[in-house]
Amino acid sequence: MMEQLLTWDRELLLWLNSFHTPWLDPIMFWVTKTFFWVPLYAFLIYLVFKQYKKEGWLVLIGAAVVVLLCDQITSTFMKPFFERLRPSHEPSLQGLVHLVDGYRGGRYGFSSGHAANTFGTALFVLLILRQRVRWIGLVFLWAVLMTYTRLYLGVHYPGDILVGALIGLACGWVGFRLAQGLIQRKRAKQKLGPQ
Repeated sequence: MMEQLLTWDRELLLWLNSFHTPWLDPIMFWVTKTFFWVPLYAFLIYLVFKQYKKEGWLVLIGAAVVVLLCDQITSTFMKPFFERLRPSHEPSLQGLVHLVDGYRGGRYGFSSGHAANTFGTALFVLLILRQRVRWIGLVFLWAVLMTYTRLYLGVHYPGDILVGALIGLACGWVGFRLAQGLIQRKRAKQKLGPQ
């Protein structure tokens, strides 16, 4: 069964990776970079502080926990534990996977840290702002685009992305609950006033 899943994963990657074109290569190469999205991150932080004022710092603690958990689970634990070669490093896929500018990523790819971080952040932002910013669900378009670039560039299998996204969603929920708890605790202390 596992062998069949791995075969499907490989075949789906090769199919998705085949949809490339020279004009899109440099765009995907830049879109996959974290720093490319700094304006979006700044805008989301602005929305958090606009809605939560001084409590925005407590929200950012929750967001930091999301990213920390995602990185630790995917990059620190899973990649060295499973040692699944990225498609870009897999000898049997040499010449079959379209790579851009020689970019191959690190040696191991299971599971995707990009997928975990983006889907974790997207869920966290949705949960934290959904009652105040009606269109905030669009943040998932960013998560989908960011993770698609990993397939386009040939550095992850779809299974890497799927598992990474699920880990991210779980971490996003944990971060949201933490931020919520910190905010409620602060508000309860304010109601009690100075002791």
